[in-house]
Amino acid sequence: MKARIFQKPKNAMQSGRAGTQRWMLEFAPAEARKADPLMGWAGSGDTRRQLRLSFASRDEALAYAARNGIEAEVVPTPERKLKIQAYADNFR
Repeated sequence: MKARIFQKPKNAMQSGRAGTQRWMLEFAPAEARKADPLMGWAGSGDTRRQLRLSFASRDEALAYAARNGIEAEVVPTPERKLKIQAYADNFR
């Protein structure tokens, strides 16, 4: 079992940062998705793909993975780059 541990990024469509401090553990897909012959929807038999665990810290997520024998990779959080500009800058 492989998994990745990461922090959820801020939604680009909203200004709030609620839920971005939590660390998520998400399993890697075990099998590829395939089209359903009847409906054409993409799906697979991998039920772990639906599972997403939330933790308060990175250390808690790593401890959970170690306790349950999950091979986990920590994805570093990208640095936020702010582009501060005023409305008047649009008319320069």
